[in-house]
Amino acid sequence: MTPSWRKPAGMLLIVAIIIAWAALVASLSGVVGQWHWVLQLVFYVVAGIVWITPMKPLLRWMEGGRS
Repeated sequence: MTPSWRKPAGMLLIVAIIIAWAALVASLSGVVGQWHWVLQLVFYVVAGIVWITPMKPLLRWMEGGRS
């Protein structure tokens, strides 16, 4: 059984997605920082959960090649 190239490639893609998402959210901090604290809380909770959405298909692809 030969090792799959998908796992290391997928791990690098996961790290890239996390870095890009964190940069996007951080770039919005100037605008979000002016909001009421409740809206900020909602924004950051949603932003902290939404990045997980593309992970399931990516992890499935890493395991068996299905998208």
